[in-house]
Amino acid sequence: MKADALRGHLDALLLAVLDGEPRHGYAIIEALQERSGGSLSLPTGTVYPALRRLERAGYVESAWSTVGGRERRTYRLTNAGRKVLSEERSAWEEFTSTIGAVLMPPPAPYSP
Repeated sequence: MKADALRGHLDALLLAVLDGEPRHGYAIIEALQERSGGSLSLPTGTVYPALRRLERAGYVESAWSTVGGRERRTYRLTNAGRKVLSEERSAWEEFTSTIGAVLMPPPAPYSP
């Protein structure tokens, strides 16, 4: 998938994969890849700055933990992040419905 296609949607995608359970950075990248059927394979240099931006905005919180002797920063949605995600999902549904109405051919007229 082209990087340009993600422009403006990365934050919503990150919030969506954090919906339901906290994840560390690499698990977020894996979840994006898995949920997209392999189409989204984002580099850490794209994901981590976006996570920091979402944290500064108050949409996610992070905490350090040690797992298997390794330090990991785990991210989770805040209430503000859940609200923004809900708004993003509604906006996405409206957008895809509108664009789909224009791009998809109209149904063939019914003739008995």
